[in-house]
Amino acid sequence: MSNQETATLAGGCFWCLEAVYDEIKGVLSVESGYSNGHVPNPTYRAVCNGDTGYAEVTQIKFDPSIISFRDLLNVFFAIHDPTTLNRQGGDVGTQYRSAVFYHTPEQKEVAENLISELNAQKIWSSPIVTEVTAIDQFYIAEDYHQEYFAHNQFQPYCQAVVAPKVSKFRKHFLELLKK
Repeated sequence: MSNQETATLAGGCFWCLEAVYDEIKGVLSVESGYSNGHVPNPTYRAVCNGDTGYAEVTQIKFDPSIISFRDLLNVFFAIHDPTTLNRQGGDVGTQYRSAVFYHTPEQKEVAENLISELNAQKIWSSPIVTEVTAIDQFYIAEDYHQEYFAHNQFQPYCQAVVAPKVSKFRKHFLELLKK
C-alpha cells in the first residue's frame, strides 16, 4: 500500500495506546513494542527493569488521506498526561516516558508545532515534557501484548487504566471512530 505512513508514540503503557488507536478510522494496523533503547532484542521483563533505555510504544500504520498525523497526535495528547516526566499514573520509569518518535522531518515539525500550540493554550498547569526524537529502532513486543485490551478487558489493570482512556477517546473523538 503506497498511501501509508508510520507513527510511533510512547505514552505510558502500550496497552492503553493500542486500545485507542485500534478504534480510529484510517488506522491500518497497531503494534505494541519497544523503541529507542540500547540493547538488542529487548524483552518485556528487561524493558520493565528500566535500564534498557526503551520506551513502551505503539507503532501505528495509517492512511494519511483518511487520518492526519496531527489528528493522531491530538488523540495522543488527550489520552495521556504529557506533563509528567517518566511516568503515567502508577507506571513509573523511563520506559513509560511520553515521546513522539518521528519517522520524517514533517512529523517532527508537526509534533513540535503542536506541542508549542498546546503549551501556549495552557491546557495543563505544567509544560509538556514529551520528547520528540527520531525513531532509532522498533522491536515488536511479545505476542501476548498484542491486542491486550481486546483479549483482557476484565483484567483489573485494563478496567482501572485502559478502559477509562478508551472511553475518554470515544467521548471526545466520536468523529474519528471506525464505523
